[in-house]
Amino acid sequence: MNRLKSCLFGACDPAGNCAQIGYTLFRVFIGLAMAFGHGLGKMKGAEGFIENVAKMGLPMPTLLGWSAILAEFVGGLLIAIGLLTRPAAVFLGITMAVAAFVVHAPDAFSKKEMALLYLASSIVILAFGAGKFGVDSLLGKKR
Repeated sequence: MNRLKSCLFGACDPAGNCAQIGYTLFRVFIGLAMAFGHGLGKMKGAEGFIENVAKMGLPMPTLLGWSAILAEFVGGLLIAIGLLTRPAAVFLGITMAVAAFVVHAPDAFSKKEMALLYLASSIVILAFGAGKFGVDSLLGKKR
C-alpha cells in the first residue's frame, strides 16, 4: 500500500535522475518542436515572414523578423541541447510574448494559446536552465 501511495502521491527528488530525465525530455521536446515546427518554416520563407511583420506595422520589420526567426530556430536548437539555455529561453520568451500579446492580441484565446504555452515553457526553462543533462552542465555552468 505504501508503494502505491508513493507512486500516486510521491514526487521525484528535484536533484535526482528521475526529475532531471523528465525535465530533459521536456526541454528537448520544447526546443525541437519550436525549431522544426515553427522556426525552420519561417527561415525557409524569411522574405514572406518579414513582409508579414511589415504589414503588421511593427517597427524595423527586418530586424524584428530575423530576431523572431533566430529565436525560434537557433534558440530552439540551443534549448534542445541545453547550451546557452537561459539566454535562448529569454529570447524565445520575448518572441512568444510578442506573438501572443501583439500579433494575436485581437484573436480568440485558441489562436494565441500555443504562443502562451511556449511562453510558459520558456519561463520554466529560464528558471531551471539546462538541468543536469544539458551541455551547459557539462561545461561547468551553473544549472
